Order: sequence, then C-alpha cells, then structure tokens
Amino acid sequence: MIMSKIQIPFEERPQGCPDVMWRYSQNPVIGRYHIPTSNSIFNSAVVPFEDGFAGVFRCDNKAVQMNIFAGFSKDGINWEINHEPIEMIAGNTEMIESAYKYDPRVTWIEDRYWVTWCNGYHGPTIGIAYTFDFKTFHQCENAFLPFNRNGVLFPEKINGKYAMLSRPSDNGHTPFGDIWISYSPDMKYWGEHRCVMKVTPFELSAWQCTKIGAGSVPIKTKDGWLEFYHGVINTCNGFRYSMGAALLDLEDPSKVLYRTQPYLLAPAESYELAGDVPNVVFPCAALSDGEKVAVYYGAADTVVGMAFGYQQEIIDFIKANSI
Repeated sequence: MIMSKIQIPFEERPQGCPDVMWRYSQNPVIGRYHIPTSNSIFNSAVVPFEDGFAGVFRCDNKAVQMNIFAGFSKDGINWEINHEPIEMIAGNTEMIESAYKYDPRVTWIEDRYWVTWCNGYHGPTIGIAYTFDFKTFHQCENAFLPFNRNGVLFPEKINGKYAMLSRPSDNGHTPFGDIWISYSPDMKYWGEHRCVMKVTPFELSAWQCTKIGAGSVPIKTKDGWLEFYHGVINTCNGFRYSMGAALLDLEDPSKVLYRTQPYLLAPAESYELAGDVPNVVFPCAALSDGEKVAVYYGAADTVVGMAFGYQQEIIDFIKANSI
C-alpha cells in the first residue's frame, strides 16, 4: 500500500551496512508479553488507518491457543493491542466456525479493509473477513478447502476480479509448498488457480528449496508487483525461514518477472535465532510511500521485528540477482 499523507516508520541504513535491507535498531518492536495473556506475538499485519496505523496481530496465549487481535499505533512502532481477540460476526455467510486463527494479512481494497488468515476448519485453510474500523469484523466464507496457508490478497482487482496468493499444504508442518494465485468475482467463490512460483533446486538457491509462501500484500510499482515472500530450507537443525522478494507481472501476476536468488534477510540476530521456533524471519506486511519500504516480520515465532529499505534499490537488487 502506497501512502501519501502518513509518514511511514523508517530508519536510515546503518553506516557501513552493505545490505539492501537492514533491521530496525530497536527490534523487536513488539515483545512476546506485550499484552497480559500472551505467550508470543508475531506474524502480524499492519496498514495505514486514519491518522496513523492499525494492525491485526497473531497473539498466542499462555495455553498456546492461536488467535488474532486488533491494535492501533500513531507511528507504526509503538502499539496498543487489544487484550481480547477479535470477535467475528457473519459477513457473506453464517458459517463462521474457527478452531484457531493465525498469521493474518490486511489490505485496503476499494472501500474496506480485508483480513485474511490461516483459519482452523477441519484443518488449516484461508479465512477472510472485512472491517471498516478495526472494531467490527465480518467473517466471510473460507476461500479454499483445507489444507492451505499464507493467503495474501492483492490491494486492487486484477482484470475485474479479486486475486489472492496462497500456498496449498498439508495438515502438519508442511515439508513442501509452492505459491499459487486464485481469483474471485465476489470474495466468496474462488477459482482459476494457477501456479506462480515453485521452490528452487537446492544447488541453485538452497534457502528457498523446501517451501515458499507469500508474505506481504504486494506493492504496485512501475516494474511490477513487489512481493516479499518467505523461503525455507530443511537443515539438520530443522526448518530455517528467510525473506526474499519477487516482481510479478502487473496484468498477469501468475508470471514471475524476477525473483531473488540470494535472500534479503535471514535469521542472524538473537531474537530471530532463539524463541519458540528458532531461526525464523517471516514477513507479513510491508508499508511503502513510493520511496521507502518498511517490512514487519515475525521473528522466531515469538516477537515482531522491522526491516527497512529503499523501494527502487530493492527492485534493482531483485533484477540484478534474479534466478
């Protein structure tokens, strides 16, 4: 989402840093005990709202029940997160059953904010809801059959239809996964499923050789849809999640124009290396003012971190280092 009036959170590149993206010096921006009941807060989504920002946050409680909570911030860094999870009311369906909710994304499309998340309905699938004010949320039909994760909506219709990236999966800690795109005329019925990106051969780009998944809501640029995504390698110490980026065709986002061979950000800091699930950088939101970019990511399935970059530098890096 490009913002014209609100200043996005940003910190200049540290002196001597050679990387195209860098971490916020005060990471993590949201700690695991930010609200009284939380065991961890991570993999959360942020959008511009009124004169500041709003977000939907994954907060696992101390029973490790997974749910999503609304929150607000003036500067995108200091957050007030509600102490009670979002209570859904019926939207385009009366079936709003949910055993759990996690890993939300949020985007503005036309006249409202749309929320997607991994919804527990006989296994993980993609839940959808909309809100106008981040106080009342209307739950809609699940997008797909189980099993699926990482549902990410485009911020505008593509050829007159809503478009969503997702990752068909299985019911456990999926040892595989590619990114697909699906379309809907009404945010209720989904079809026209097309494969967008597959995992890479180990010898070509090992950090994304096991599974990949869409991360942030795509950012529309003159060079294509800028999509931050996560990639996974299965190491002798378990899964390792890192962040890369791709450029998708503006008119047909199933076409990948460029895709990073090296990662942009990988677990390196203590809060990314140690936590409930070690070695995780998991992007879920990106703010852009057309020049600067701020990415929110889950770290070690425990806290929320931020990383920054310049949009054109990132695009140039993707093109120069594409598979």
